[in-house]
Amino acid sequence: MCNFNKHSEEAKSFIHLYMKKASENIGGVNFLLNLIEAIKEKKPNALILGEKKVFSKEAKIEWNKIVFKDKFDILEEIIHSKKSSEGYNFNILEEENTKKAKKILNMVKTLSPLEFIATSTNTDYPEGFSFKVFDKLEDDFVSINPIFVAIFFCSNEFTKKALKYEI
Repeated sequence: MCNFNKHSEEAKSFIHLYMKKASENIGGVNFLLNLIEAIKEKKPNALILGEKKVFSKEAKIEWNKIVFKDKFDILEEIIHSKKSSEGYNFNILEEENTKKAKKILNMVKTLSPLEFIATSTNTDYPEGFSFKVFDKLEDDFVSINPIFVAIFFCSNEFTKKALKYEI
């Protein structure tokens, strides 16, 4: 997931276009990269902090729901187990261990309404951008949004490669 070169051409194009539009909507590439850097600086992880927002000098990102550590740990385990794999379009519900599968399903139900909204602190860029944790959310298929993973789990190098990618 966090190795841009291992993604399919379709996935690379999607991530590139989304990140390019996102950077334009908050003031530029450096503003987006600085925001991602500010997110990474939060320890243990920005998602589980009670503030539900992170500020950089030029932008901010806010979300509508507290992410509790138990749900975060399940999500993080899924992401880290697939971090170097190809693509992002895999079903996180495919788990052989029924106890673990139930925990994943509960995590999905809890985090599915979670929405992130990034905006610029500069009034010249009022649009901003938004995204959710899950890309596909169907009864028997759930995949994690690659934009969510890129912003909260991958390095800035991933985002730089995505922005420089040529379609």
